[in-house]
Amino acid sequence: MLAGTLLAGCQSIIEQTYEPTISPSSNPQIVDEVQKNDPRAQMGAREHPRIVASYGGEYKDAKTERLVARITGALTAVSENPNQSYRITILNSPAINAFALPGGYLYVTRGLLALANDASEVAAVLSHEMAHVTANHGIERQKKEEAEVIASRVVAEVLSSNIAGKQALARGKLRLAAFSRNQELQADVIGVRMLGEAGYDPYAAARFLDSMAAYARFTAVDPDSDQSLDFLSSHPNAPQRVELARLHARAFGAEGTIGESGRDYYLAGIDGLLYGDAPEEGYVRGQTFLHGKLGIRFDVPAGFQIDNKAEAVLATGPGDVAIRFDGVADSRGQDLVNYISSGWVTGLRPETIRPVTINGLPAATAKAAADRWEFDVTVVRIDNQIYRFLTAVPAGSKALEPTAAILRSSFRKLTTAEVASLKPLRVRVITARAGDTVASLAGRMMGTDRKLDLFRLINAMTATSTVRPGGKFKIISE
Repeated sequence: MLAGTLLAGCQSIIEQTYEPTISPSSNPQIVDEVQKNDPRAQMGAREHPRIVASYGGEYKDAKTERLVARITGALTAVSENPNQSYRITILNSPAINAFALPGGYLYVTRGLLALANDASEVAAVLSHEMAHVTANHGIERQKKEEAEVIASRVVAEVLSSNIAGKQALARGKLRLAAFSRNQELQADVIGVRMLGEAGYDPYAAARFLDSMAAYARFTAVDPDSDQSLDFLSSHPNAPQRVELARLHARAFGAEGTIGESGRDYYLAGIDGLLYGDAPEEGYVRGQTFLHGKLGIRFDVPAGFQIDNKAEAVLATGPGDVAIRFDGVADSRGQDLVNYISSGWVTGLRPETIRPVTINGLPAATAKAAADRWEFDVTVVRIDNQIYRFLTAVPAGSKALEPTAAILRSSFRKLTTAEVASLKPLRVRVITARAGDTVASLAGRMMGTDRKLDLFRLINAMTATSTVRPGGKFKIISE
Protein backbone atom coordinates (compact mmCIF):
# COMPACT_ATOMS: atom_id res chain seq x y z
CA MET A 1 0.00 0.00 0.00
CA LEU A 2 2.92 2.32 0.69
CA ALA A 3 4.10 1.99 -2.92
CA GLY A 4 0.64 2.86 -4.25
CA THR A 5 0.40 5.84 -1.97
CA LEU A 6 3.86 6.98 -2.99
CA LEU A 7 3.08 6.75 -6.70
CA ALA A 8 -0.16 8.63 -6.21
CA GLY A 9 1.69 11.29 -4.30
CA CYS A 10 4.31 11.60 -7.05
CA GLN A 11 1.57 12.02 -9.67
CA SER A 12 -0.28 14.68 -7.73
CA ILE A 13 2.90 16.70 -7.24
CA ILE A 14 3.84 16.52 -10.90
CA GLU A 15 0.40 17.71 -11.98
CA GLN A 16 0.26 20.71 -9.68
CA THR A 17 1.89 24.07 -10.24
CA TYR A 18 3.16 25.77 -7.10
CA GLU A 19 3.48 29.48 -6.53
CA PRO A 20 6.17 29.84 -3.86
CA THR A 21 5.17 32.56 -1.43
CA ILE A 22 7.73 32.02 1.31
CA SER A 23 11.28 33.32 1.05
CA PRO A 24 14.23 31.94 3.01
CA SER A 25 13.99 33.23 6.54
CA SER A 26 16.33 35.94 7.76
CA ASN A 27 15.21 35.34 11.35
CA PRO A 28 15.31 31.58 11.81
CA GLN A 29 13.88 29.86 14.82
CA ILE A 30 15.80 26.81 15.96
CA VAL A 31 15.12 24.77 19.08
CA ASP A 32 17.66 23.76 21.69
CA GLU A 33 15.78 20.62 22.57
CA VAL A 34 12.97 18.68 20.93
CA GLN A 35 9.64 17.63 22.41
CA LYS A 36 10.21 16.29 25.89
CA ASN A 37 7.37 13.76 26.05
CA ASP A 38 7.58 12.42 22.51
CA PRO A 39 8.92 8.81 22.39
CA ARG A 40 10.38 9.54 18.98
CA ALA A 41 12.32 12.44 20.45
CA GLN A 42 13.50 10.18 23.25
CA MET A 43 14.86 7.75 20.67
CA GLY A 44 16.79 10.56 18.99
CA ALA A 45 18.01 11.91 22.30
CA ARG A 46 19.34 8.49 23.27
CA GLU A 47 21.41 8.17 20.10
CA HIS A 48 22.50 11.80 19.79
CA PRO A 49 25.61 11.70 22.02
CA ARG A 50 26.87 8.60 20.25
CA ILE A 51 26.37 10.18 16.83
CA VAL A 52 28.26 13.30 17.86
CA ALA A 53 31.11 11.27 19.34
CA SER A 54 31.36 9.07 16.25
CA TYR A 55 31.68 12.07 13.97
CA GLY A 56 34.35 14.01 15.82
CA GLY A 57 32.10 16.16 17.97
CA GLU A 58 30.16 19.28 17.06
CA TYR A 59 31.64 21.92 14.79
CA LYS A 60 31.35 25.21 16.63
CA ASP A 61 31.40 28.34 14.48
CA ALA A 62 28.80 31.04 15.05
CA LYS A 63 28.74 32.25 11.45
CA THR A 64 28.25 28.79 9.99
CA GLU A 65 25.68 27.86 12.63
CA ARG A 66 23.63 30.98 11.78
CA LEU A 67 23.79 30.04 8.11
CA VAL A 68 22.49 26.51 8.66
CA ALA A 69 19.85 27.75 11.10
CA ARG A 70 18.61 30.26 8.50
CA ILE A 71 18.16 27.51 5.94
CA THR A 72 16.48 25.16 8.42
CA GLY A 73 14.12 27.90 9.57
CA ALA A 74 12.88 28.52 6.04
CA LEU A 75 12.24 24.82 5.48
CA THR A 76 10.48 24.28 8.81
CA ALA A 77 7.78 26.76 7.85
CA VAL A 78 6.78 24.68 4.80
CA SER A 79 7.39 21.18 6.17
CA GLU A 80 4.80 18.41 6.20
CA ASN A 81 4.40 19.04 9.91
CA PRO A 82 5.09 22.70 10.82
CA ASN A 83 4.68 21.80 14.50
CA GLN A 84 7.69 19.47 14.35
CA SER A 85 10.68 21.07 16.00
CA TYR A 86 14.23 20.29 14.90
CA ARG A 87 17.62 20.19 16.50
CA ILE A 88 20.31 20.56 13.87
CA THR A 89 23.93 19.73 14.58
CA ILE A 90 26.94 20.50 12.39
CA LEU A 91 29.32 17.57 12.79
CA ASN A 92 33.07 18.20 12.87
CA SER A 93 33.80 15.71 10.11
CA PRO A 94 35.20 16.06 6.59
CA ALA A 95 32.90 13.24 5.39
CA ILE A 96 30.11 14.17 2.99
CA ASN A 97 27.06 13.20 5.00
CA ALA A 98 23.70 14.23 6.39
CA PHE A 99 21.06 12.21 8.19
CA ALA A 100 18.14 12.37 10.58
CA LEU A 101 17.00 10.57 13.70
CA PRO A 102 13.41 10.26 14.95
CA GLY A 103 12.19 13.23 16.92
CA GLY A 104 13.69 15.93 14.73
CA TYR A 105 17.41 15.43 15.17
CA LEU A 106 19.15 16.58 11.97
CA TYR A 107 22.85 16.28 11.22
CA VAL A 108 25.05 17.73 8.49
CA THR A 109 28.83 17.46 8.29
CA ARG A 110 31.10 20.41 7.62
CA GLY A 111 32.45 18.32 4.74
CA LEU A 112 29.07 18.52 3.05
CA LEU A 113 28.87 22.27 3.67
CA ALA A 114 32.28 22.69 2.01
CA LEU A 115 31.13 20.82 -1.09
CA ALA A 116 27.86 22.71 -1.51
CA ASN A 117 27.93 25.88 -3.59
CA ASP A 118 24.82 27.67 -2.42
CA ALA A 119 22.11 27.67 0.21
CA SER A 120 19.58 25.89 -2.00
CA GLU A 121 21.85 22.82 -2.25
CA VAL A 122 22.11 22.52 1.53
CA ALA A 123 18.36 23.15 1.74
CA ALA A 124 17.88 20.24 -0.66
CA VAL A 125 19.79 17.91 1.64
CA LEU A 126 18.07 19.13 4.82
CA SER A 127 14.58 19.03 3.32
CA HIS A 128 15.20 15.42 2.29
CA GLU A 129 16.26 14.53 5.84
CA MET A 130 13.35 16.47 7.36
CA ALA A 131 11.04 14.46 5.11
CA HIS A 132 12.36 11.26 6.69
CA VAL A 133 11.42 12.70 10.09
CA THR A 134 7.91 13.86 9.17
CA ALA A 135 7.18 10.57 7.37
CA ASN A 136 8.31 8.59 10.44
CA HIS A 137 10.76 6.60 8.33
CA GLY A 138 13.08 6.20 11.29
CA ILE A 139 10.33 4.50 13.28
CA GLU A 140 9.56 2.16 10.37
CA ARG A 141 13.22 1.29 10.08
CA GLN A 142 13.41 0.47 13.78
CA LYS A 143 10.42 -1.84 13.45
CA LYS A 144 12.25 -3.73 10.72
CA GLU A 145 15.23 -4.14 13.05
CA GLU A 146 17.48 -2.14 10.74
CA ALA A 147 18.74 -0.09 13.65
CA GLU A 148 21.70 2.23 13.27
CA VAL A 149 25.16 0.74 13.66
CA ILE A 150 26.86 3.40 15.76
CA ALA A 151 30.37 2.23 16.51
CA SER A 152 33.02 1.26 13.99
CA ARG A 153 34.08 -2.39 14.27
CA VAL A 154 37.37 -2.11 12.42
CA VAL A 155 39.51 -3.08 15.41
CA ALA A 156 37.51 -6.20 16.19
CA GLU A 157 37.43 -7.25 12.57
CA VAL A 158 41.15 -6.85 12.09
CA LEU A 159 42.28 -8.51 15.28
CA SER A 160 39.77 -11.37 15.36
CA SER A 161 40.51 -12.61 11.83
CA ASN A 162 36.93 -11.88 10.82
CA ILE A 163 37.89 -9.89 7.73
CA ALA A 164 35.29 -9.80 5.01
CA GLY A 165 37.29 -7.63 2.64
CA LYS A 166 38.98 -4.28 2.23
CA GLN A 167 35.97 -2.20 3.22
CA ALA A 168 35.47 -4.20 6.41
CA LEU A 169 39.12 -3.67 7.24
CA ALA A 170 39.58 -0.05 6.30
CA ARG A 171 36.22 1.70 6.17
CA GLY A 172 33.99 0.65 9.05
CA LYS A 173 31.70 3.64 8.61
CA LEU A 174 28.33 4.23 10.20
CA ARG A 175 25.20 3.14 8.36
CA LEU A 176 22.85 5.73 9.77
CA ALA A 177 20.36 6.10 6.95
CA ALA A 178 19.48 2.59 5.87
CA PHE A 179 16.08 3.59 4.55
CA SER A 180 14.29 1.60 1.86
CA ARG A 181 14.30 2.79 -1.73
CA ASN A 182 10.62 3.70 -1.47
CA GLN A 183 11.36 5.77 1.62
CA GLU A 184 14.21 7.55 -0.19
CA LEU A 185 12.00 8.33 -3.17
CA GLN A 186 9.23 9.54 -0.91
CA ALA A 187 11.69 11.82 0.90
CA ASP A 188 12.87 13.12 -2.50
CA VAL A 189 9.32 14.08 -3.47
CA ILE A 190 8.61 15.79 -0.17
CA GLY A 191 12.02 17.47 -0.14
CA VAL A 192 11.71 19.00 -3.61
CA ARG A 193 8.25 20.32 -2.75
CA MET A 194 9.63 21.93 0.42
CA LEU A 195 12.48 23.47 -1.57
CA GLY A 196 10.16 25.14 -4.03
CA GLU A 197 7.64 26.31 -1.46
CA ALA A 198 10.41 27.80 0.70
CA GLY A 199 11.48 29.92 -2.26
CA TYR A 200 14.66 28.00 -3.01
CA ASP A 201 15.73 26.70 -6.40
CA PRO A 202 13.94 23.31 -6.59
CA TYR A 203 16.51 22.01 -9.08
CA ALA A 204 19.20 22.17 -6.37
CA ALA A 205 18.37 18.61 -5.27
CA ALA A 206 19.34 17.09 -8.61
CA ARG A 207 22.32 19.41 -8.92
CA PHE A 208 23.81 18.46 -5.57
CA LEU A 209 23.22 14.74 -6.09
CA ASP A 210 25.45 15.12 -9.15
CA SER A 211 28.09 16.96 -7.10
CA MET A 212 28.14 14.27 -4.43
CA ALA A 213 28.48 11.54 -7.05
CA ALA A 214 31.40 13.43 -8.59
CA TYR A 215 33.05 13.72 -5.18
CA ALA A 216 32.63 9.97 -4.58
CA ARG A 217 34.42 9.28 -7.87
CA PHE A 218 37.16 11.77 -6.99
CA THR A 219 37.94 10.16 -3.65
CA ALA A 220 37.61 6.53 -4.73
CA VAL A 221 40.79 4.49 -5.12
CA ASP A 222 39.08 2.80 -8.06
CA PRO A 223 36.81 5.43 -9.70
CA ASP A 224 34.83 2.73 -11.50
CA SER A 225 33.71 1.05 -8.28
CA ASP A 226 31.35 2.45 -5.69
CA GLN A 227 33.52 2.72 -2.60
CA SER A 228 31.67 5.64 -1.07
CA LEU A 229 30.44 4.79 2.40
CA ASP A 230 29.25 8.30 3.11
CA PHE A 231 25.97 9.90 2.01
CA LEU A 232 25.62 8.08 -1.29
CA SER A 233 26.09 4.62 0.17
CA SER A 234 22.84 4.88 2.10
CA HIS A 235 21.08 7.35 -0.20
CA PRO A 236 20.87 5.56 -3.59
CA ASN A 237 22.07 7.83 -6.38
CA ALA A 238 20.85 6.10 -9.53
CA PRO A 239 20.71 8.44 -12.57
CA GLN A 240 16.95 7.93 -12.78
CA ARG A 241 16.65 9.29 -9.23
CA VAL A 242 18.36 12.50 -10.33
CA GLU A 243 16.00 12.74 -13.30
CA LEU A 244 13.00 12.19 -11.01
CA ALA A 245 14.20 15.06 -8.83
CA ARG A 246 14.33 17.29 -11.92
CA LEU A 247 10.88 16.09 -12.94
CA HIS A 248 9.40 17.06 -9.58
CA ALA A 249 11.18 20.43 -9.77
CA ARG A 250 9.52 21.21 -13.11
CA ALA A 251 6.21 21.55 -11.28
CA PHE A 252 7.52 24.94 -10.14
CA GLY A 253 8.81 26.14 -13.50
CA ALA A 254 11.70 25.89 -15.92
CA GLU A 255 15.23 25.36 -14.63
CA GLY A 256 17.15 28.58 -14.12
CA THR A 257 14.03 30.74 -13.95
CA ILE A 258 12.69 30.16 -10.45
CA GLY A 259 13.77 30.08 -6.86
CA GLU A 260 16.63 31.61 -4.93
CA SER A 261 20.02 29.95 -4.80
CA GLY A 262 21.28 31.99 -1.84
CA ARG A 263 24.80 31.75 -3.23
CA ASP A 264 26.19 35.04 -1.97
CA TYR A 265 25.10 34.70 1.66
CA TYR A 266 26.01 31.02 1.60
CA LEU A 267 29.59 31.62 0.47
CA ALA A 268 29.92 34.38 3.06
CA GLY A 269 28.72 31.91 5.69
CA ILE A 270 31.29 29.20 4.89
CA ASP A 271 34.28 31.46 4.22
CA GLY A 272 36.91 30.20 6.65
CA LEU A 273 35.18 26.85 7.23
CA LEU A 274 37.58 24.16 8.46
CA TYR A 275 38.33 21.76 5.60
CA GLY A 276 39.60 18.21 5.85
CA ASP A 277 41.05 16.96 9.09
CA ALA A 278 40.67 18.76 12.40
CA PRO A 279 44.03 19.79 13.96
CA GLU A 280 43.60 17.46 16.93
CA GLU A 281 43.24 14.52 14.53
CA GLY A 282 46.36 15.29 12.52
CA TYR A 283 46.65 16.27 8.87
CA VAL A 284 46.59 14.50 5.54
CA ARG A 285 48.70 16.21 2.89
CA GLY A 286 48.64 14.17 -0.30
CA GLN A 287 50.31 10.85 0.55
CA THR A 288 51.59 12.05 3.93
CA PHE A 289 50.04 11.95 7.39
CA LEU A 290 51.36 14.46 9.95
CA HIS A 291 50.32 14.97 13.56
CA GLY A 292 51.64 18.06 15.31
CA LYS A 293 50.57 17.16 18.85
CA LEU A 294 52.05 13.67 18.59
CA GLY A 295 55.02 14.99 16.62
CA ILE A 296 55.03 12.21 14.00
CA ARG A 297 54.68 11.72 10.26
CA PHE A 298 54.68 8.94 7.67
CA ASP A 299 53.92 8.35 3.99
CA VAL A 300 51.67 5.89 2.18
CA PRO A 301 52.47 4.64 -1.34
CA ALA A 302 51.37 6.53 -4.44
CA GLY A 303 47.81 5.70 -5.43
CA PHE A 304 46.62 5.17 -1.85
CA GLN A 305 43.69 7.07 -0.33
CA ILE A 306 44.14 8.10 3.33
CA ASP A 307 41.07 8.16 5.59
CA ASN A 308 41.91 9.89 8.87
CA LYS A 309 39.48 8.65 11.51
CA ALA A 310 39.30 9.52 15.20
CA GLU A 311 40.23 5.99 16.23
CA ALA A 312 42.84 5.27 13.55
CA VAL A 313 44.38 6.35 10.27
CA LEU A 314 43.20 4.06 7.50
CA ALA A 315 44.41 3.86 3.92
CA THR A 316 43.36 1.79 0.93
CA GLY A 317 45.21 1.21 -2.30
CA PRO A 318 45.12 -0.75 -5.54
CA GLY A 319 44.94 -4.51 -5.36
CA ASP A 320 42.81 -4.57 -2.18
CA VAL A 321 45.74 -3.43 -0.04
CA ALA A 322 44.76 -1.79 3.26
CA ILE A 323 46.67 -0.03 6.04
CA ARG A 324 45.74 0.78 9.61
CA PHE A 325 47.78 3.03 11.91
CA ASP A 326 47.04 3.78 15.56
CA GLY A 327 48.75 4.19 18.93
CA VAL A 328 48.46 2.78 22.41
CA ALA A 329 49.81 4.06 25.71
CA ASP A 330 52.53 1.99 27.40
CA SER A 331 53.78 3.34 30.69
CA ARG A 332 55.55 0.06 31.56
CA GLY A 333 58.05 0.32 28.72
CA GLN A 334 57.63 -3.32 27.76
CA ASP A 335 59.89 -4.98 25.23
CA LEU A 336 58.45 -4.55 21.73
CA VAL A 337 59.14 -8.14 20.70
CA ASN A 338 57.18 -9.30 23.73
CA TYR A 339 54.44 -6.76 22.95
CA ILE A 340 53.86 -8.10 19.43
CA SER A 341 53.60 -11.65 20.79
CA SER A 342 51.29 -10.71 23.69
CA GLY A 343 48.14 -12.00 21.99
CA TRP A 344 46.58 -9.00 20.24
CA VAL A 345 47.49 -10.19 16.71
CA THR A 346 45.48 -13.10 15.33
CA GLY A 347 47.42 -15.51 13.11
CA LEU A 348 50.82 -14.25 14.25
CA ARG A 349 53.81 -16.19 12.95
CA PRO A 350 56.16 -16.03 15.99
CA GLU A 351 59.26 -17.00 13.99
CA THR A 352 58.94 -13.78 11.94
CA ILE A 353 59.20 -11.34 14.89
CA ARG A 354 62.28 -9.13 14.54
CA PRO A 355 63.58 -6.20 16.62
CA VAL A 356 64.55 -3.30 14.35
CA THR A 357 65.40 0.40 14.51
CA ILE A 358 63.36 2.88 12.43
CA ASN A 359 64.92 6.32 11.99
CA GLY A 360 66.60 6.01 15.37
CA LEU A 361 63.49 4.71 17.13
CA PRO A 362 63.15 1.25 18.75
CA ALA A 363 60.75 -0.93 16.76
CA ALA A 364 59.77 -4.50 15.94
CA THR A 365 58.13 -6.22 12.96
CA ALA A 366 56.31 -9.49 12.33
CA LYS A 367 54.13 -11.30 9.80
CA ALA A 368 50.68 -12.80 10.32
CA ALA A 369 48.01 -14.60 8.29
CA ALA A 370 44.27 -14.99 8.83
CA ASP A 371 41.55 -16.23 6.50
CA ARG A 372 42.46 -15.02 3.01
CA TRP A 373 44.72 -12.22 4.21
CA GLU A 374 48.40 -11.71 4.98
CA PHE A 375 49.65 -9.01 7.32
CA ASP A 376 52.75 -7.06 8.19
CA VAL A 377 52.77 -5.79 11.76
CA THR A 378 55.19 -3.01 12.73
CA VAL A 379 55.34 -1.31 16.14
CA VAL A 380 57.46 1.71 17.06
CA ARG A 381 58.06 3.27 20.47
CA ILE A 382 58.29 6.99 21.21
CA ASP A 383 58.50 7.66 24.95
CA ASN A 384 55.42 6.07 26.59
CA GLN A 385 53.55 5.52 23.35
CA ILE A 386 53.60 2.53 21.00
CA TYR A 387 52.58 3.26 17.42
CA ARG A 388 51.24 0.36 15.35
CA PHE A 389 51.11 -0.22 11.59
CA LEU A 390 49.01 -3.07 10.24
CA THR A 391 49.32 -3.70 6.49
CA ALA A 392 46.90 -6.22 4.94
CA VAL A 393 46.98 -7.75 1.47
CA PRO A 394 45.10 -10.66 -0.13
CA ALA A 395 46.94 -13.95 0.34
CA GLY A 396 49.60 -14.35 -2.30
CA SER A 397 49.89 -10.64 -3.11
CA LYS A 398 53.41 -9.33 -3.71
CA ALA A 399 52.50 -5.88 -2.37
CA LEU A 400 52.90 -6.64 1.34
CA GLU A 401 56.60 -5.98 1.86
CA PRO A 402 56.92 -2.97 -0.54
CA THR A 403 53.94 -1.28 1.11
CA ALA A 404 55.14 -1.94 4.66
CA ALA A 405 58.66 -0.79 3.74
CA ILE A 406 57.39 2.63 2.68
CA LEU A 407 55.52 3.03 5.97
CA ARG A 408 58.53 2.00 8.03
CA SER A 409 61.13 4.07 6.19
CA SER A 410 59.01 7.25 6.25
CA PHE A 411 57.89 7.12 9.90
CA ARG A 412 59.79 9.63 12.01
CA LYS A 413 59.48 12.39 14.58
CA LEU A 414 58.69 15.89 13.33
CA THR A 415 61.13 18.69 13.99
CA THR A 416 60.08 21.68 16.08
CA ALA A 417 60.00 23.81 12.93
CA GLU A 418 57.80 21.27 11.13
CA VAL A 419 55.31 21.23 13.99
CA ALA A 420 55.16 25.02 14.05
CA SER A 421 54.49 25.17 10.32
CA LEU A 422 51.41 22.91 10.44
CA LYS A 423 48.16 24.80 9.94
CA PRO A 424 44.66 23.51 9.21
CA LEU A 425 43.16 23.90 5.76
CA ARG A 426 40.09 26.07 5.32
CA VAL A 427 37.59 27.02 2.66
CA ARG A 428 38.51 30.47 1.39
CA VAL A 429 36.14 32.42 -0.87
CA ILE A 430 37.98 34.56 -3.40
CA THR A 431 36.86 36.98 -6.11
CA ALA A 432 38.31 36.46 -9.58
CA ARG A 433 40.22 39.33 -11.11
CA ALA A 434 40.93 40.22 -14.71
CA GLY A 435 43.35 37.69 -16.16
CA ASP A 436 42.45 34.92 -13.70
CA THR A 437 41.80 31.49 -15.20
CA VAL A 438 40.65 28.15 -13.89
CA ALA A 439 44.27 27.02 -13.87
CA SER A 440 45.58 30.11 -12.05
CA LEU A 441 42.93 29.91 -9.33
CA ALA A 442 43.39 26.15 -8.97
CA GLY A 443 47.11 26.76 -8.55
CA ARG A 444 46.34 28.50 -5.25
CA MET A 445 44.85 25.30 -3.78
CA MET A 446 46.70 23.58 -0.95
CA GLY A 447 46.65 20.13 0.59
CA THR A 448 46.16 18.13 -2.60
CA ASP A 449 48.25 17.03 -5.55
CA ARG A 450 45.12 17.15 -7.75
CA LYS A 451 44.56 20.89 -7.50
CA LEU A 452 42.73 21.41 -10.78
CA ASP A 453 40.38 18.45 -10.26
CA LEU A 454 39.48 19.45 -6.70
CA PHE A 455 39.02 23.13 -7.62
CA ARG A 456 36.54 22.20 -10.35
CA LEU A 457 34.81 19.75 -8.05
CA ILE A 458 34.18 22.07 -5.10
CA ASN A 459 33.01 24.81 -7.46
CA ALA A 460 30.77 22.48 -9.51
CA MET A 461 32.66 23.37 -12.69
CA THR A 462 32.86 21.25 -15.82
CA ALA A 463 35.89 20.79 -18.04
CA THR A 464 34.67 23.68 -20.22
CA SER A 465 33.75 26.12 -17.41
CA THR A 466 35.55 29.46 -17.44
CA VAL A 467 36.37 32.18 -14.92
CA ARG A 468 34.90 35.65 -15.21
CA PRO A 469 36.19 38.70 -13.34
CA GLY A 470 34.05 39.39 -10.27
CA GLY A 471 32.96 35.79 -9.90
CA LYS A 472 33.32 34.16 -6.48
CA PHE A 473 35.09 30.83 -6.12
CA LYS A 474 36.09 28.49 -3.31
CA ILE A 475 39.69 27.45 -2.85
CA ILE A 476 41.29 25.34 -0.15
CA SER A 477 44.22 26.99 1.65
CA GLU A 478 45.59 27.68 5.12
